[in-house]
Amino acid sequence: MKVIIQRSKKANVTVDDKIVGSINQGLVLLVGFAINDTIKEIDYIVDKIVNLRIFDDEKGIMNKSVLDINGEILSISQFTLYADTKKGRRPSYINALNSNGAIKLYEEFNNRLAKYKIKIATGIFGANMQVSLTNDGPITIILEKNNDSDS
Repeated sequence: MKVIIQRSKKANVTVDDKIVGSINQGLVLLVGFAINDTIKEIDYIVDKIVNLRIFDDEKGIMNKSVLDINGEILSISQFTLYADTKKGRRPSYINALNSNGAIKLYEEFNNRLAKYKIKIATGIFGANMQVSLTNDGPITIILEKNNDSDS
């Protein structure tokens, strides 16, 4: 499982020229699943996301989490995080989980985030989406958890 986290002042996702999800201050998550991902990877990543101290405290030090600031989350599914570009010029997505498996894990991922009483907005799984955000900082972090290792 791979997640790109962007600290954001505000963000939204549009499908067919209609905003389908929006947040104020919080995190934009681009979420991808690999073929061997399970609930175990989701639990690890969700815990990291909600407790990651990347928001400023009163002294301007990144010492607060999205929970501490009552932030919001915009979660976007993105299988292209598993693009393999080692050969040729066209990315291969052989390591990305298929749509049927990915949608189940993606929904479970969002459900587990919501258990923390965080407002969760999403795009539409599999749709052509346009994501707009004001990246605050900019702060961008990559989280990854594999079945056999975490980094």
